[in-house]
Amino acid sequence: MYAVVETGGKQYRVAPGDSIHVETLPGEVGSEVELGRVVCLVKDGNQVVAGSEAAAAKVKGTITEHGRGDKVIVFKFKRKKQYKRTIGHRQNYTRVKISQILS
Repeated sequence: MYAVVETGGKQYRVAPGDSIHVETLPGEVGSEVELGRVVCLVKDGNQVVAGSEAAAAKVKGTITEHGRGDKVIVFKFKRKKQYKRTIGHRQNYTRVKISQILS
């Protein structure tokens, strides 16, 4: 059984026991969290559940760590104008271990 959940503006395919990086979620390490809305649910075999039936399902997990991703360098340049700008960015994330999918 697996589900497709939407959190932080992105969709993730999750199954019990998976560990995923998501946008920062409020909560302490070790606390239980319920992920955003369930878009699709695939039960035994290939039975697909979507729509309002899938929205009733819940995906629960445990926060295992908060961290920051690798640095991404952003370089802006305009030729012949002596314009150059360099800036770095590190995105915050939360790692969540999926414990169960309740349908």
